[in-house]
Amino acid sequence: MKEKIRWGIVGLGNIAQKFADDLKLLADGELTAVASRDIQKANRFGELNNAKYAFGSYQELFNCSEVDVVYIATPHTSHAELSIMAMNAGRNVLCEKPMGINSGEVESMIASARKNKVFLMEALWSRFNPSIRKVKELIDGGIIGDIGYLNADFAFYALDRDEKGRLLNPELAGGSLLDIGIYPIFLAYLILGFPEKILASSKIYKTGVDIQTSMIFDYPNAQAILYSGLTSNSEMKAEISGSEGTVYLTPRWHETQEYSVEKNDKLEKVQLPTRGKGFEYEIEEVQQCLRKGKIESDLWSLKHTYDLITIMDDIRKQTGVVFPFEQ
Repeated sequence: MKEKIRWGIVGLGNIAQKFADDLKLLADGELTAVASRDIQKANRFGELNNAKYAFGSYQELFNCSEVDVVYIATPHTSHAELSIMAMNAGRNVLCEKPMGINSGEVESMIASARKNKVFLMEALWSRFNPSIRKVKELIDGGIIGDIGYLNADFAFYALDRDEKGRLLNPELAGGSLLDIGIYPIFLAYLILGFPEKILASSKIYKTGVDIQTSMIFDYPNAQAILYSGLTSNSEMKAEISGSEGTVYLTPRWHETQEYSVEKNDKLEKVQLPTRGKGFEYEIEEVQQCLRKGKIESDLWSLKHTYDLITIMDDIRKQTGVVFPFEQ
């Protein structure tokens, strides 16, 4: 691997800019190329972020031999297609979450990574958050005993958004579940594993997407109570309780900079401030994997991604959410 790992970004919206800003924090990575179907947008983004190349098509970036890894930051519905295009061109890929709309798409993406022998990872940035990594380590070490209960939510008000926009449009795989419900589901999966049974209920918006989804994950000795919604704000504080104590991830828990452990009538708070917007840690993971010649991450593997989308498929089957392009 070259001295610096050279990144390309496709899809130049808000999240791409946050990613580009955090990439600048790392000495061993650099933004080399950007692409948009609007060449003027690509040129502006490229100039702002000192990219060597700006392309007016995604394929041009995928064909660029000076790009080591591509960050896919387009809307959900193009994740699978663009990731596979990039991998077929020999590029390593970090794809925004959810990596695919359904398990069929994720299967195709994993098959492409295997066939092309390239790195692929879902950009589930919370997995690499320092507080979440530490909490996972502490819980695995038994700090609060046997886990019996987990509660996590993610909600904000979005019913005033454009119905043709990303969140409320079924043609763009909108709704709360895939966009933000993935976070509480991820936390339950990370701490408790794959559930034995799932119960789910959704409120469906007039456009056909879910705007509230409540979930109960059943495990042999535990339950997780999870929620995502677009009808109001929520506290977004996560709680993990065991036989000997409780761990809290402070709001907004998916990007938290602090956790606390309540045990033996004592509450200990630990601050782990993040740099930038918090994308630095997933970027670091990708770069470390590439330098070691790995084609997937141990911390967030392709099996983990496949399990997560399988859970969300189950929830959508229960709640009746089917996108038009799936019918």
